[in-house]
Amino acid sequence: MTRRPTPEPSDRVTRRGFIGAAVAGSAGAVAAVTVLTTNPAAADGGVPVTPPAAYPFEGKHQSGILELAQRASAFVAFTVTSPDRARLQQMLKTLTSTIRYLMTGRGVPYDGMVSTSYENGVLGPDIAPDGLTVTVSVGSSLFDERFGLKSAKPARLRPMDEFPNDVLDRSFCDGDLILQICANNHDTVLHALRILMRATRADLQVRWRKEGFTSPPRPAGTPRNLLGFKDGTANKEVLDSPEVIDQIVWTKGGGDEPAWVEGGSYHVVRLIRMFVEFWDRVSVLEQQRMIGRDRDSGTPLTGSKEFDLPDYRHDPYGDVVPVTAHIRLANPHDGTVDDQRLLRRSFNYSAGTDPNGQLDMGLIFACFNQDLDRQFVTVQKRLIDEPLVDYISPFGGGYFFALPGARDDNDWLGRGMLSSYG
Repeated sequence: MTRRPTPEPSDRVTRRGFIGAAVAGSAGAVAAVTVLTTNPAAADGGVPVTPPAAYPFEGKHQSGILELAQRASAFVAFTVTSPDRARLQQMLKTLTSTIRYLMTGRGVPYDGMVSTSYENGVLGPDIAPDGLTVTVSVGSSLFDERFGLKSAKPARLRPMDEFPNDVLDRSFCDGDLILQICANNHDTVLHALRILMRATRADLQVRWRKEGFTSPPRPAGTPRNLLGFKDGTANKEVLDSPEVIDQIVWTKGGGDEPAWVEGGSYHVVRLIRMFVEFWDRVSVLEQQRMIGRDRDSGTPLTGSKEFDLPDYRHDPYGDVVPVTAHIRLANPHDGTVDDQRLLRRSFNYSAGTDPNGQLDMGLIFACFNQDLDRQFVTVQKRLIDEPLVDYISPFGGGYFFALPGARDDNDWLGRGMLSSYG
């Protein structure tokens, strides 16, 4: 049975019409995205930046990676319940077509429920894309014996490591597949999540979920985390250079990596609780020495502006920026670790209070890496036992692999992964 979409009155701005206007002229749409992704300092100095209305869906890479973090997000990990490889393939095709519809308005996917509206009404009758991106990444458990994909597994993909100072709750860890859903507003994220879950209800079961948000720049520059410090300033070093992006974000096929991973990226998600009530009792001077930056401006303690590179050559003993400061351990800026940099795309979260009445809030740390071990794992090992560990507690997340993008209308996410093996 073919589903017939409800006729749309000609005097309304419909989803299809809105997106058509928003992305008319692909060069203009790409230029608008480029301004925001390659120049995060554009908001510095108080210059307002308007988030793009829509992002393109098709491309070599998925969206939701290079774009600046939107205001709202949801990270939802799933167990794949498909009974066989054929159903897994159909699920990935359905996921692709549904995301394409949500981001572009093209093609209302048939979901078998002809007596009910495909739309859920959360966004009202006139639905705009609202800067929506949906990024699909797969976990190591998808490559077990169920679907015959063992030889297709990305070489460094595995269950998330438990580092010293972590207190992992495995019920909030890993998963066969994760959706990173981001948009300019929270209701847009929830609207997309409900439609995606409805479309894949027979094949995906929720394992864990965490919703996040970013704050507007206050007063300018990079948004802040819930410790009060700007979070992600170093991304400018990456996003300002297409060459650096290619060297540290996109995974290459060949060597020990299967060919299909070309254009994807290792996607790390870490759920980190912040003990903000304890942190709030610490002097600002002490906080700044733990981070290595001025709290108000985000400036490195050796600099004068937020995006100044830290100068450790003239501070060899850590008199200004302690040798144990977070930014110094993460990147000593001595030229030896440039290939270990990574692209952060993190969000704050606030989840009420715990059973003891303490505030449950923190960070959904997310980053993208060309090589999981060379980048995230190596940096994380340098951060073991840093002073900041007394005020944070990583408890969940996972290692995933962001699939290469869908190149055109006939392509689907995961095609290379499935079609090259078996």
